[in-house]
Amino acid sequence: MTTTNQAYLVAPRRTPVGRRNGGLSAVHPLDLAGAGMLGTLAAAGVDPGAVDDVVFGCVGQIGPQTGNIARLAWLAADLPEHVPGVTIDRQCGSSQQAVQQAAQAVLSGTSDLVLAGGVESMSVVPIMSPAILGMEKGMPSPFAATGWTKRYGDQEISQFRGAELIAQHWGIERSDMEEYALRSHTRAAAAIAAGRFDDEIVPAFGVTTDEGPRPDTTLEKMAGLKPLSAGGRLTAAVSSQVSDGAAAVLVASERAVQQHGLTPVARVHTVAAVGSDPVFMLTGPIPATEKVLQRSGLTIDDIDTFEVNEAFASVVLAWLKETGAPLEKVNPNGGAIALGHPLGASGARLLTTMVHELRRTGGRYGLQVMCEGGGMANATIVEML
Repeated sequence: MTTTNQAYLVAPRRTPVGRRNGGLSAVHPLDLAGAGMLGTLAAAGVDPGAVDDVVFGCVGQIGPQTGNIARLAWLAADLPEHVPGVTIDRQCGSSQQAVQQAAQAVLSGTSDLVLAGGVESMSVVPIMSPAILGMEKGMPSPFAATGWTKRYGDQEISQFRGAELIAQHWGIERSDMEEYALRSHTRAAAAIAAGRFDDEIVPAFGVTTDEGPRPDTTLEKMAGLKPLSAGGRLTAAVSSQVSDGAAAVLVASERAVQQHGLTPVARVHTVAAVGSDPVFMLTGPIPATEKVLQRSGLTIDDIDTFEVNEAFASVVLAWLKETGAPLEKVNPNGGAIALGHPLGASGARLLTTMVHELRRTGGRYGLQVMCEGGGMANATIVEML
């Protein structure tokens, strides 16, 4: 990005990630989002009335998550009425897109202080709820459109099939994915035991730590699970967990930092978004990584920490094969297989975890990338200050 302005990241915080039907499952999504918002505002020590806009991601925009949850959650948290809000759906990358959009507003000079993040209560609003409700009411599937079927036929379109196709195409065996999944749980459990998440988590509604990691899981237990599809390689053990959570970060201009006495921890260095094959669906992180590195002038070797969303183990393993990134730098504190994947919140959750890990280790650059429904991906590089 060539600009005299900077988009600084201030006080990235997140709620714990709750398991499906776990400690956060009875919390209204507005209140869950509000907990993330209030945690970041309190950590930043900023007057909420100084915020220019609220940009929040949410995927399942139905029932309690409808009506522009960015705006409604802000009001439900008893925050100033004059601050507007907008809700984004870029599928699993919704809150990463929210941060990128906030950064673009700051870099353009049209905003000085934007609260960006996301929320998803998958216990309250199960995955694919809007589509399921539509089918129950006799509405056609989005994949039944004439233009869509003319281009892609009537083949199955789903993330599960995409993950299976990736495993087949890249020669990733079930055992490879199970070993990766075990590593995710082991790393997450070690991070929790060492207190690495303590500074980034805002306790919410009696929950103080992530509920997803299973430190007692084994390869033998995973091997006993049935595949998600007949003859397939994927099981629940190598897939991200259904979860509840919220995360937020303030994106600030140089002027806002000085005016409000803020302490930024990083700046948004480079952003990118790509489209990819919507049938394979989840391969986008590969070209997104290439694009964001090319734009930044950096190489894979310059990156100190990677956060690659673990929607499925096959997604990350294919990405590793194509990019050559060192495994030890990828999701060093575990990923969505262990920690969970609250869809609309995951982008901001990964960013929060990445920034705190870079601060802990003294790293300079972090690269975050998310696969997304519909065949897309967002990539973000941050530079620590």
